[in-house]
Amino acid sequence: MNQEQILSASDELYQALRNKTTVTPLRERYPTISIDSAYQISLHLLAKRIADGEKVIGKKIGVTSKAVQDMLNVYQPDFGFLTDKMIFSDQIPISKELIQPRAEGEIAFLLKKPLAGPGVTEADVLVATEAVMPCFEIVDSRIADWKITIEDTIADNASCGLFAINDKAAKDPKTLDLINCEMVVNKNGQFLSKGTGAAALGNPLTCVAWLANVMGQYGVSLNAGDIILSGSLVPLEPVKAGDSMSLTISSLGDLAIEFV
Repeated sequence: MNQEQILSASDELYQALRNKTTVTPLRERYPTISIDSAYQISLHLLAKRIADGEKVIGKKIGVTSKAVQDMLNVYQPDFGFLTDKMIFSDQIPISKELIQPRAEGEIAFLLKKPLAGPGVTEADVLVATEAVMPCFEIVDSRIADWKITIEDTIADNASCGLFAINDKAAKDPKTLDLINCEMVVNKNGQFLSKGTGAAALGNPLTCVAWLANVMGQYGVSLNAGDIILSGSLVPLEPVKAGDSMSLTISSLGDLAIEFV
């Protein structure tokens, strides 16, 4: 893709985000789109949001678990940015904010020290982390019918939507078994799914290290105070206004949300 096409695609995704509409897959219209050009589109999209007054408060890794990869037919992770307009506690306004939302349970990290790749290890992540917390991410796609390739989801800010954390359940990750901890998710009072920390690239710490190293290639660091979403431990679940979901992570805590 040339620079004119990159800017045009970022404009298109920005308008789709603001107007709650979808666009046809970028891959279909820009056959030369690459992962690098998709990240350039994402960075231009972020710049437009910052110009609107949004503030970056964290980053996320996406498409980490096999269950999510199989659902989306995308088989490698990507990254996106979190802003202060995305974070909620228990009432999630999907009918007002999102287009085709799907919820997933994750472990969120709160950093006390910056992480800048290359060369970041799982041990570095552990040292840099203030606390981990239960999290729901509600992903969304500006690509029609979720017909995404890896380039589509990267360009679309890693299909970011909204997210919720339970900061009252925050714990020092050094006291937890992040690989073997089990997450159980319920929807509308009924069991929905379960998974372990190992579902996210084998270890949530590995996910955050990957994020720091790949973002470092684009001159972006993970900063002290950042919230980092480390990837889903369970399959994506479509949600609509009126639904409720809850999750419990062994030795960590729980989180309950309602969609409005």
